[in-house]
Amino acid sequence: MTLTRLEVDAIRRHAVEEYPRESCGVLLVRDVRRQLVRCRNIQDELHAKDPVRHPRDARTAYFIDPRDLLRIGRLEAEGFAVAVIYHSHVDAGAYFSPTDRQRALLDGEPMYPEATYVVTAVLGGRAEATAAFRWSPEARDFGAVDLARAGRAWHERVALRAGRAWQWLDHFVPRGKRGP
Repeated sequence: MTLTRLEVDAIRRHAVEEYPRESCGVLLVRDVRRQLVRCRNIQDELHAKDPVRHPRDARTAYFIDPRDLLRIGRLEAEGFAVAVIYHSHVDAGAYFSPTDRQRALLDGEPMYPEATYVVTAVLGGRAEATAAFRWSPEARDFGAVDLARAGRAWHERVALRAGRAWQWLDHFVPRGKRGP
């Protein structure tokens, strides 16, 4: 799997449409099926209700609407995997910020270790750059990866696991005896 040109364009278009607020969403994949889920950023609502607890507004942060998280959870229960988590930076570069890193980790471990994080820089209402980042277990940190190869690496890891499953199946059930 690679991020298709259409998916990258959709992510960038979403970022421009949300400007001057950060956009957010995910790409979920199951076999050859792919679903890009545009999420609603509720950071402004959280900031308005409790500016002490949520000091940043949607220009500098995002918080995915819990209804969107439920929808993503239902898709995961159907066998989809989160392949890409994306958001935009408003009038700033396409980099993985310390806040992005903090929100991607739970107790120092990535919540989605197989996912690629994609950040689009929107400057003055125009998508200027898009960059991808992945967790490196060796470095214990997120590092930049080539956007075109980011999805392919995810697919290769999934295919490797699937290949191991087929090897296991071949060991116990020969190919000619698997039924229809």
